[in-house]
Amino acid sequence: MAGRQDTPPKRASARGLRGAKSHHAGQAAEQLVARFYERQGYQVAARRWRGGGAEIDLILRLEAMVVFVEVKHSTTRDQAMARINAAQMQRMMASAAAFLADEPAGQLTEARLDVAVVDGTGRVEVLENAYGQG
Repeated sequence: MAGRQDTPPKRASARGLRGAKSHHAGQAAEQLVARFYERQGYQVAARRWRGGGAEIDLILRLEAMVVFVEVKHSTTRDQAMARINAAQMQRMMASAAAFLADEPAGQLTEARLDVAVVDGTGRVEVLENAYGQG
């Protein structure tokens, strides 16, 4: 065919591949954390809930209490812990407040903000009430 030029398929960039790998690792970590809580009697109310200008990885219920969980995944526990910062905590608290606004007891609902860390071996460590709220 005259005039037709085949263009080679686009190759995924290294950055794009890292992003996809990180996304899938994050989803796997969230699943591990959800199972960790479920074994303790919690029920998953929402995953990746968006509101209040942020996203909360997991929202769980244990009787009347609502638990908001930020999941951090990295090769080591220390690397995962280093990814927690004050701005992120503020966004998570604002998002939790937005979720609680729709609860029957509103802001008076018993609530807790946890951080769950998953290391490269799949080990889950939960820091309950990590932000000192609730």
